[in-house]
Amino acid sequence: MSQAVPIEFVDDRKSGRLLAVEGEAVVGFIAYFVLAEAPHALVAVHTIVEPGHEGRGIAGNLVRTFYGIAAGEDVPVVPLCPYAASWAAKHPDQAPEAPAAVVAAAKAQLDSDSDLW
Repeated sequence: MSQAVPIEFVDDRKSGRLLAVEGEAVVGFIAYFVLAEAPHALVAVHTIVEPGHEGRGIAGNLVRTFYGIAAGEDVPVVPLCPYAASWAAKHPDQAPEAPAAVVAAAKAQLDSDSDLW
């Protein structure tokens, strides 16, 4: 019986991706950006799990890790991605809500820069 390779989470800030890596393969990621103005929130735009890797809790662990990174940097998360928003609503103890002004700023930045998608 082969042993499962643990999934590692790698924050590739330069490319705006939080990667879920299993062995040498990326099995999922969150596409995100950092809000340009203070408090420099982390803004989740998409959560993707690669085909064949669904149903293993990868997406939820990505979002949990994303919130952990933000907490470590003392910045809020704005979950514009529907999956991340749904996860946050189910885990309010791990996913504090971002202030409305921060959410509005994140949406404005996303609207003004299509490259963030």
